[in-house]
Amino acid sequence: MARHNNLNVGNHEGKERPRASVGALRGIFPYLKPYSVAIAGALIALTIAASAVLVMGVGLRSLIDHGFSSGNEELLDHALVGLFIIIVSLTAATYARFFLVSWIGERVVADIRKDVFNHVLHLDTQFFETTRVGEILSRLTTDTTLLQSVVGSQISIALRNLLLFFGGTAMLFITSPRLTGFVFLVVPLVLIPIILFGRRVRYLSRRSQDRVADVGAFIEETLNAIRIVQAFGHEKFDRILFRSRVNDALVTAVKRIRARAFLTATVMLLVFGSIGVILWLGGHDVISGRISAGELSAFVFYAIVVAGSLGAISEVIGDLQRAGGASERLIELLTTTPQLTLPANPKELPNFKVAGVKFNDVTFHYPSRPDIPSLSNFNLEVKPGETVALVGPSGSGKSTVFQLLLRFYDPSEGSILLENFDLKEISLQDLRSNMSIVPQDAVIFAANAWENIGYGRPEASTEEIRFAADAASASEFLDRLPEGFNSFLGEKGVRLSGGQRQRIAIARAILRNTPLLLLDEATSALDSESELSVQLALEKAMSKSTTLVIAHRLATVLKADRIIVMDKGKIVESGTHKSLLSKGGLYARLAALQFHLQGNDT
Repeated sequence: MARHNNLNVGNHEGKERPRASVGALRGIFPYLKPYSVAIAGALIALTIAASAVLVMGVGLRSLIDHGFSSGNEELLDHALVGLFIIIVSLTAATYARFFLVSWIGERVVADIRKDVFNHVLHLDTQFFETTRVGEILSRLTTDTTLLQSVVGSQISIALRNLLLFFGGTAMLFITSPRLTGFVFLVVPLVLIPIILFGRRVRYLSRRSQDRVADVGAFIEETLNAIRIVQAFGHEKFDRILFRSRVNDALVTAVKRIRARAFLTATVMLLVFGSIGVILWLGGHDVISGRISAGELSAFVFYAIVVAGSLGAISEVIGDLQRAGGASERLIELLTTTPQLTLPANPKELPNFKVAGVKFNDVTFHYPSRPDIPSLSNFNLEVKPGETVALVGPSGSGKSTVFQLLLRFYDPSEGSILLENFDLKEISLQDLRSNMSIVPQDAVIFAANAWENIGYGRPEASTEEIRFAADAASASEFLDRLPEGFNSFLGEKGVRLSGGQRQRIAIARAILRNTPLLLLDEATSALDSESELSVQLALEKAMSKSTTLVIAHRLATVLKADRIIVMDKGKIVESGTHKSLLSKGGLYARLAALQFHLQGNDT
């Protein structure tokens, strides 16, 4: 159950991440620049809406002092007309603000999602060794959705209430400086809990997002392995583990909600308590004649506007802090750099029909196993058009040869050449366009056969795809599917058998038709009859390419030009099948185990 214990993705030493702040939202500013015209329009609409609210206070004072007190019905009629004009202006401005900021939010989040996904696609294998896919999914979905809410709503609400706060404060000074002075004695009492409890909310917001990411990662991992889960009867245990993840997320979320609720309630208590005291003081001023009833009414109106805006700001701050955490997590992902050093001016490869490769004194350690070399002083030259098989016990370094050839990693020492070009001097796109691989575990995408086989050459015609399928003996079962090649193959090819998935992968490589072909146990999942037909197809493909074959089943490499026997990251034997058998070394022992040889020269 070790798979369930790593909860601190990207934080493997168990340390808490630094607290996110609203300032982390600066990371999304570059995404706002392309929409400056829309932002300007939203700000204008925002200003008009806030101004319309503030003008109501002036109208209220005039109505009470000159309308009600004097009994002037005409003024009352004019006030109603003016009120409707203000309401129409407020409505139109609110519509424009809501539409523009929502549109901006959707566009910004779409841009961020595209950039994050594009960036993740170019990160190297080392990143995916230490980062769960569920964590990345959480950042691309949950975090970006939170940002969309903030950019498309909360920032607008915050700006609107800031305008109302400052505009209302100015009107308070104009209406009654004496009462305004009392208001500002109360302001520090309101700001202190916002500052103190805001830090707590910010910290809990980040932890809450991390716990939600843990839930997503667990779901993704479990559902991807659903057949193993069910085959081992692990459903009961996974339910318990999932309940634990959900409860952890819930407990953290409740703590965050409690802190936010306490913050909001405290602010509202202080604000509206202060308004009550202001009414009491203002009432005495009206009785003594220092201000009029209309001025007191306007003052109370503006005080409510200021109090409401301050309360709204205190509530929005929590959302902004959560968004700050989301922004920080996304920017952290965007600023993650590949460990591979890419050439500033890559050399352009010529068009090879076949290509040779050469390993010169290569030593390599996997980042997760820095003390144990997977390859040690490894030297191998494969000539153009040659078929070389790599055999040896598990952990001998065979797959590492492929990993280095595809430049998923760089060697710790030594160099690797494709023809006479060092792999480090070639762009990854150019390098990998000259290679095809058939992995041991065939990867099938949630699409139809046309898309899966054509994955390596998206521009290939249907005729070319069908030819490759015929060559890999895949057409026979694809044509029997309900919709033939148009049939959906299921998530990870769940509708196909292991052998059928392998033939799709082989057809994909045949279609790609590259100078270098890498076969990693390409026929391991096939039955004997299918293996024979696919082996014939592979031989045709191999005749056109330089081929490296990893094989545990030695029967698949009998016709190789050379067999390289590896053990503990080194080459211990080299030769043909018969010559290696005659030496009586490691290969002979492996062959004896598989072929049950007892001195019989197979």
